[in-house]
Amino acid sequence: MAEQTRSIGVEALKALAHPLRVRIFSELTTYGPATASALAARLGESSGSTSYHLRQLEKHGYVQEDQERGNARDRWWERVPGPIELSAATFALDPGAREAGDLVERELIDAENQRFADYWASRSGLPDEWLRTTQTGSATFPLTAEELEELGARVWALFDEYRGRSPEGRRRVDLQFRGFPVVDRGGS
Repeated sequence: MAEQTRSIGVEALKALAHPLRVRIFSELTTYGPATASALAARLGESSGSTSYHLRQLEKHGYVQEDQERGNARDRWWERVPGPIELSAATFALDPGAREAGDLVERELIDAENQRFADYWASRSGLPDEWLRTTQTGSATFPLTAEELEELGARVWALFDEYRGRSPEGRRRVDLQFRGFPVVDRGGS
């Protein structure tokens, strides 16, 4: 079942555009709910810092308190479910939006690359079934802009078929899909 895409405004994008906030958002997306202390330990930050940034993320609708966990001493946080988007037209209306969007994208790409590097460095400790079924690779072929848009929609629809399944008997898997036009650095 496809989750509802939430459209965010420029102010919410600017609120996310802080390296630690993007890292916190990415951690909660990838690993699930956590406390400020657990996030601090994972990210090499102080719990005061992660607490502050979690409250800012909550204020702008990126994270919420996990009501099923925690107690008076431990407050658990989770990512608000569903994809988020900022329309391209918004970038034209606010010059700061492009800069904020670029920072968020760079940080998310760095986090994706780090997760793959972490997998690669520790793969020898994984069971054979996970090594055998791990998928890596890329493909380059000619497409029109419309075909790329169609391909992206089909891939995301396929992802949605697997989203929301019970975690029982399953392991978190990071699926990364990027579709973009090849830019010739050689100038030809």
